Amino acid sequence: MELFRGRPILKWGLVSGFVLTLIGLLAAWLYWQSLYRGMPALPETAALWDANREPAIEYVDRNGKTIAIRGPRYGRAIKIDELPPHVPRAFIAAEDKRFYEHDGADTQAMARAAISNVISRRTVSGASTITQQLVKNLVLSPEQTLKRKAQEVRLARELEEKLSKNEILELYLNRVYFGSGFYGLGAASRFYFGKDPQDLTLAEASLLATLPKAPSRLALDDNMEGAKQRQAYVLSEMLQAGFITAESAQIAMNADVALAPEPEQDPQFGFILDAATERANDMIPEVPDDMVITLTIDSELQSKVSEVLEARMSEESEEAKAGQTAAIVMNRDGHVLALFGGRDYTENQYNRAMQAKRQPGSAFKPFVFAAALEAGIGPYDVRVDQPVTIDDWSPKNFSRAFMGPVTVSEALRDSLNTIAATLAQETSVASVISIARKFGISEDFQPFPSIALGSQEVTLWDLTRAYGPFMTGGRRVDPYLIEKIETTRGDVIYQRAEYEPARVYNRDMAETMTAMMAEVIRSGTGKAAAFDGWPVAGKTGTSQSSRDAWFVGYSSELLGGVWTGNDDDTPMNEVTGGGLPARLWSDMMKVAHEGRSPSLLRGSDKLIQLTPEQQARVGYYRDLGMAFAGLAESR
Repeated sequence: MELFRGRPILKWGLVSGFVLTLIGLLAAWLYWQSLYRGMPALPETAALWDANREPAIEYVDRNGKTIAIRGPRYGRAIKIDELPPHVPRAFIAAEDKRFYEHDGADTQAMARAAISNVISRRTVSGASTITQQLVKNLVLSPEQTLKRKAQEVRLARELEEKLSKNEILELYLNRVYFGSGFYGLGAASRFYFGKDPQDLTLAEASLLATLPKAPSRLALDDNMEGAKQRQAYVLSEMLQAGFITAESAQIAMNADVALAPEPEQDPQFGFILDAATERANDMIPEVPDDMVITLTIDSELQSKVSEVLEARMSEESEEAKAGQTAAIVMNRDGHVLALFGGRDYTENQYNRAMQAKRQPGSAFKPFVFAAALEAGIGPYDVRVDQPVTIDDWSPKNFSRAFMGPVTVSEALRDSLNTIAATLAQETSVASVISIARKFGISEDFQPFPSIALGSQEVTLWDLTRAYGPFMTGGRRVDPYLIEKIETTRGDVIYQRAEYEPARVYNRDMAETMTAMMAEVIRSGTGKAAAFDGWPVAGKTGTSQSSRDAWFVGYSSELLGGVWTGNDDDTPMNEVTGGGLPARLWSDMMKVAHEGRSPSLLRGSDKLIQLTPEQQARVGYYRDLGMAFAGLAESR
């Protein structure tokens, strides 16, 4: 105190300085603490994969080929130990040379950056480590403020305490943005070079490593020259770090890197993707943001089916006045291999194969005849094709003529309406509806007599699947589009269970139905559906005034259906199921059977085949019988 006696100014000056220093320190401490106020907590490790991620769906066909991606394109998860060493090292050299030495934030680099920025009086260096970039992208906002930077540094150090260096690098490579809507090394590698990251060369890897710095400006398909300049820096840093030799750097720099052509997207796949997305949402309560859906679709077959259907429609639709067609091909296990929802998805996304309810006409008759077989009626039993009236309803044959006595098999072969209506009454309409529902048609049918002629609406999806029990010997076919749903990391969320399909019909009767429907194609209304090498069976269908025309049929391996018509329900120009739809079905099934070895269709040869001479004699006696019947009536 003696020191300050007589020197009050010095005394109070020192006291004031001390107090001001304390206040300054306190203010600095409070400000520093304020930088962390509201700082988000790091998510759990598993949640980091999904953090700050926009929803996206990747669709993969039955052979593992990516058909399409909706939303941002995230790559499949890659693991560091699966990559050649030069791939991760290229990104370390480009973004964070001291990655394995710092604790998440590189103090030395930050100091150098601060000095450079002060000298330049502008931001010329950010010194963000890979860990900081990861934290900024997954947890924080992109704003350029001191508060965000301070939080980034602290969270980066916290992350380094939770994860190993390789885990951080792996997460970074899977989530970093490469421009053009591509996130993750897997997506960028496949888009730019058409290959998996495991197969990247040094030249390719060093080019991809240029993108995180300026993903839009250096996009390889837009600014390869700028990317090559940045590549020289990356290779130089790799060389300096001892990652590569001078010779390797020179070879990579001079390599002529070819970009993969952008895959063409067939718009017709849109019908399939819409249907699969809707079903995935129905099956899974909480859909992940990085969903990978494996479809049953064979993408190559789908393209071929689209091509042949459109070719036929382009050739015939104008004269036929048929604006639309829809088609389905599935195998006996229910895998939908191809689905054609309409002629132009870009113009109209209405899926006519799965959503449109139309009158099937005579394509519904197999369920009437199936019910008749269950009731004990055989294919050789005779019924008389003649005028019939049921509750003031008088069905007429398409030809407007009557054939007199015919076998049940002939009645189906020639699609006789009177016999179908009579059989439905003999066996009961209720039994016909029961058969149709057991076989897979989900509609609520009304028990009207006209149901025998397909007067009530169905979808092509349901009608086609309902022919399945005839094909499989009595077991129901349950069609589906989705085989598996997983995340990009391979976590399986849904896997279709294997099970024994329900038996809904007697095997012998199913083979008898196949025999009768094989006659439809061999010598009946469906002759145009035949294609070389394969025994097939099926049925034509035409609704009133040719508003709808159908062909549904099958071989021993594949089941398919085709519908043609107009969206506004206007009539076509006398199109029948045995015409345009049968030809479309033949075209479609021909390409669907390519590469398959023909095999016997059980039951297709079950009926007694008459020679032309025998058929002529049967016709003679049938005409004779009709003549005598006419004489008897005239008396």
